[in-house]
Amino acid sequence: MNNEKLRDEERNRCECWTRVMGYHRPVDDFNVGKRGEHAERVHFEEKLTCKDCDSDTE
Repeated sequence: MNNEKLRDEERNRCECWTRVMGYHRPVDDFNVGKRGEHAERVHFEEKLTCKDCDSDTE
């Protein structure tokens, strides 16, 4: 792995996309309200969720 640091002018803007109502859209195209909803989303790991489900059925 290269540990070289990039200067700000060498960086590319990273565009964040998300799935809304079955299709993908860039978050930058959201209105203020939808951007707020996106910021409040809770992310989860499927492995942890499945483990919790297995313990409930025992």
